[in-house]
Amino acid sequence: MELSAAPKKVVVFDYGFGNVRSAERALARVGADVEITRDFEAAMNADGLLVPGVGAFAACMRGLLAARGDWIVDRRLSGGRPVMGICVGMQILFSRGIEHGVEAEGLEEWPGTVGPLEADVVPHMGWNTVEAPADSELFAGLDAGARYYFVHSYAVHDWTQETHNPVIAAPKVTWATHGRPFVAAVENGALWATQFHPEKSGDAGAQLLTNWIGTL
Repeated sequence: MELSAAPKKVVVFDYGFGNVRSAERALARVGADVEITRDFEAAMNADGLLVPGVGAFAACMRGLLAARGDWIVDRRLSGGRPVMGICVGMQILFSRGIEHGVEAEGLEEWPGTVGPLEADVVPHMGWNTVEAPADSELFAGLDAGARYYFVHSYAVHDWTQETHNPVIAAPKVTWATHGRPFVAAVENGALWATQFHPEKSGDAGAQLLTNWIGTL
């Protein structure tokens, strides 16, 4: 008799700036063993670390730094340990954010600036489609017409990272459009992130989280 594999352990990092309960429920629904915590050892040792984020870029960064989240993310990625950011949890992975004229440094995992959405209607609140690369693992099994739930007023409009080393796979960037195109998701080795909320995106979001857990 073949034994079933143990569920993957996922820590939802609780640094005070994320919808951690919704993330916990969504991950548990697709089979993960989920813990909400800011405990250093638990976050370091989990199969996957999910970094949520709501509110202002600068405030999220202050909260993350206070919880040593910057060090945890860096150490996990240095060892090839998966990390996923959601909403502002994705934005803080870029070099900097500018909100109301206030500039704050991000984690600088990717170059780029998070700035105001360039659209007639802001915030971008509701369901939208995305344009994912054909070889995306994150969006595997999802139709091009699948819709995801966005709530944000800021985004990255220009992807500037270049990969010149043929041995290193280039990041896979997914785009959405509200006013003008913006970065909706990134897959970059062990680091994945979405601007939208998969935990609020129904069956499509559940499939996306299932895809991430399948890589852990």
